Amino acid sequence: MSMSTKILASIAALAAATAAGAVLGGALDEAPSEVRTMAQPLHVEQPVATPAATTAQTGSARTVYDGAKQSVVFIGAETSQGEATGSGFVVSGDGLIVTNAHVVGDAAQVTVRIGPDGTEQYADVLATSPGSDIAMLRVETGGKQLPALTLADSSAVGVGDEVFAIGSPFGLEQTLTSGIVSATGRTIQGLDGSPIEGVIQTDAALNPGNSGGPLLNSSGQLIGVNSQIASSGQSAGNVGIGFAVPSNTVGNLLRQIGAAVAPGAPGDSA
Repeated sequence: MSMSTKILASIAALAAATAAGAVLGGALDEAPSEVRTMAQPLHVEQPVATPAATTAQTGSARTVYDGAKQSVVFIGAETSQGEATGSGFVVSGDGLIVTNAHVVGDAAQVTVRIGPDGTEQYADVLATSPGSDIAMLRVETGGKQLPALTLADSSAVGVGDEVFAIGSPFGLEQTLTSGIVSATGRTIQGLDGSPIEGVIQTDAALNPGNSGGPLLNSSGQLIGVNSQIASSGQSAGNVGIGFAVPSNTVGNLLRQIGAAVAPGAPGDSA
């Protein structure tokens, strides 16, 4: 039976997308015109915050999880296809959040919960890039700085590197899974059918609801955005082949909308 690639959206949204023949994708070097701005351009006055994970020594899964969990968010979106759920993560202390474009879709209303004990709040969709399957959201912080993930250079990722994923598979928030980098340089399709290159393949368990969540290295830094899984037949679950949009693509898109990029992020795409 042939393998197929599936979006990691909520079960309902996944079924609707499959019926509609939806696909993922986007070029690594998106032209600024390909980023659809949904609100006023973002202007970041404060530098991107550095999470606790970047100051901790490389260590166990628990160390990575404890350092990153406050930066991971649960996302709910009311779209024309129904309610979609997914994951996301904070990349700027003043409330900038990254997720997959297919999670928010054409949502009229998006809510997020930040961290394990976060309260639900509304988020504005600042911009979406269907070609890269990346969306940027913004929440009000009340003047507080949120803990943010640091972007690593995804071009430095190698096969066999240990990786960790945090998200909300099947709605189970703040779930940690781990594995290794199975391959690098893969190509998947964006929502508009264009290729996303430099994609990271992992055997870390990813399931519907992990969409938009972070794939982290052993230092707790972002190396990718969990976006797709390969599965056989009608299965929507994990079979050990997951794909993450590289962090360098995220960094490029953030610069296009004028956002500051976390220390350690590369200046150019892989």
